[in-house]
Amino acid sequence: MLPLISSDRPLSKALTLSAVFAKCVSLSLLLALAGCARLEFPWVYKVSVQQGNILDQEDIDKLELGMTKRQVQFVLGSPLLVDTFAQNEWHYYYSRRDGKGAETLKTLTIYFENDRYARHAGTESPNAAPKDKTPEEVPAPDEVPAPLI
Repeated sequence: MLPLISSDRPLSKALTLSAVFAKCVSLSLLLALAGCARLEFPWVYKVSVQQGNILDQEDIDKLELGMTKRQVQFVLGSPLLVDTFAQNEWHYYYSRRDGKGAETLKTLTIYFENDRYARHAGTESPNAAPKDKTPEEVPAPDEVPAPLI
């Protein structure tokens, strides 16, 4: 009767070499793929990522002390975060990272007292410009023309 597995050295070496070869190929593929993650190709376009509320200085300058919450929301938009436990604080946050990795951060927190804009904090603030301009004449509710039907 012949044994199913012979004790020949060449067969054993062949199995060992093929296993070593498979491990080497797997390891080299793994290293090659991991190395591609660090390469930066100059012709590849990277998207700018914006998050939060866009805070323009022009809009921030429209803020005036004593404005109602509704007026502030009209000027700046809905806040990114309204704290459940401190509803008199509105948090506006804006971040932008361009394709080269440069990051811009802007924050503005509006504080209300008796539902009126009282103060602010953060990296952005309204410019204190003199009120030389007279406000435009706004018609009183009685003077608004009736809609044409």
